[in-house]
Amino acid sequence: MTWSISSCFITLFVLFLWRVEDIAEACSCSPAHPQQAFCNADVVIRAKVVGKKVVEAGNDVYGNTIKRIKYDIKQIKMFKGPDRDIDAIFTAPSSAVCGVTLETNGNKEYLFTGKLETDGTMHVTLCDFIEAWEAMSATQKKSLTQRYESGCKCKIIRCTSIPCTISAPEECLWTDWVMEKSHSGPQAQHFACINRSDGSCAWYRGIAPPKKEFLDIEDP
Repeated sequence: MTWSISSCFITLFVLFLWRVEDIAEACSCSPAHPQQAFCNADVVIRAKVVGKKVVEAGNDVYGNTIKRIKYDIKQIKMFKGPDRDIDAIFTAPSSAVCGVTLETNGNKEYLFTGKLETDGTMHVTLCDFIEAWEAMSATQKKSLTQRYESGCKCKIIRCTSIPCTISAPEECLWTDWVMEKSHSGPQAQHFACINRSDGSCAWYRGIAPPKKEFLDIEDP
């Protein structure tokens, strides 16, 4: 009897650990600098959310119906994407599988970065950069029109602990986490990693276009 009870507890414990691990790994992604999010996205738009409903999106391999949340949106401006307006975005039904929850009263403006599916629909997850427009800095807003795109050949390296270094001239070291304990620190808010004339990359701060001297290898 003792052995049976012990075996039962061991089995339950193993199942509990498996379930915790399963939940923990259900939605996992590495934080990205806004410029990385812009460069990696298929679509970048500013929009308001005006409606929401649950829709079916086919079946999984077991025959179960796949649910998606469809947010109807009113596009204000497209910074990157197809030559047409986006009128809806789709996401998973819960945060456990990276689904995004948005305000639907039409009063709040968002910046969305996301992927285009093969059927032409836009899909977003918690791993994408989605931010209230009013919460973005002036530099971030200005960089959406050209600055970020001009640095897409650069590579931003996230520093998670000290020491950390870059290993190539086309890299910029992102230190917000070690310096500010936040991924929305000064470098995310006010800097872009841009190409210089020799092919190297460096952080550039501010709204004004970089001076020729900076592009010609002048330290910022």
